Amino acid sequence: MEKFATLILVCSFLIVLVLLLSCQATSDEVEDEREFNYEDDSEKGPARWGKIRQEWSMCNKGSMQSPIDLLDDRVEVVSDLGRLQGSYRPRNATLENRGHDIMLKWEADAGFIRINGTLYQLKQCHWHSPSEHTVNDKSFDLEVHLVHQSPTGKNAVTGILYKIGEPDPFLTSIMDYLADISGTCEKQKVVGMVDPKQIKAGSIKYYRYIGSLTIPPCTQDVIWTIVEKVRSVSSEQVKLLRVAVHDGSDTNARPVQPRNRRVVQLYKPTVEEEN
Repeated sequence: MEKFATLILVCSFLIVLVLLLSCQATSDEVEDEREFNYEDDSEKGPARWGKIRQEWSMCNKGSMQSPIDLLDDRVEVVSDLGRLQGSYRPRNATLENRGHDIMLKWEADAGFIRINGTLYQLKQCHWHSPSEHTVNDKSFDLEVHLVHQSPTGKNAVTGILYKIGEPDPFLTSIMDYLADISGTCEKQKVVGMVDPKQIKAGSIKYYRYIGSLTIPPCTQDVIWTIVEKVRSVSSEQVKLLRVAVHDGSDTNARPVQPRNRRVVQLYKPTVEEEN
């Protein structure tokens, strides 16, 4: 009887472990993006992502998908969210060509952001051009996503928009590594120590809403934070990010998705907080 009880306990533990690993897998972005593309008329294009794999079905049937248009007259201005601040630290990182974008992945604890009392650890960042989110129907030249994850596998993504202008200092610091990947068929390039603080994701004002990952499996319940301040990037930097992936496409931006009555907040601090 005692052996039977032990067996039941072990089986229960294994079932819970499998379920946790399954949830973790479906909450992560795919590492190999070659199964889908961004061509509107393609069988693998955005309109059909949800039909390519069963576990990607949320891409088509989800009601809280990203990106969206951040329309001023439908935004709720609030002052109680608190300033956007990350606690980041330099860690070893690797550039990786995922098939349609370049990802910079930190190999250890590179810091976190805190949202509603929960810590979300920084995992990676990657770039989309043109921008995926729009503001008042206006698209920008580039968007970087800093992907964070909680201990339970929930995602929080910080997005920063860029327009053509002066070179972005962070991209400048890794341009040689991007050029190396661009000139070879290598999928990965070790960069070494990279400080996430150099991306300058902190902001006084930002948008906040609940959405999804913008690539398969399009997992929902993602906390999105879009920095209001638009930063600058050079046209050469944008071009190199696209050329480096060798996919022959000029874009890797998912089309804007229906808002479906979701609340979009714009955090603006009080006068006392600004001072």
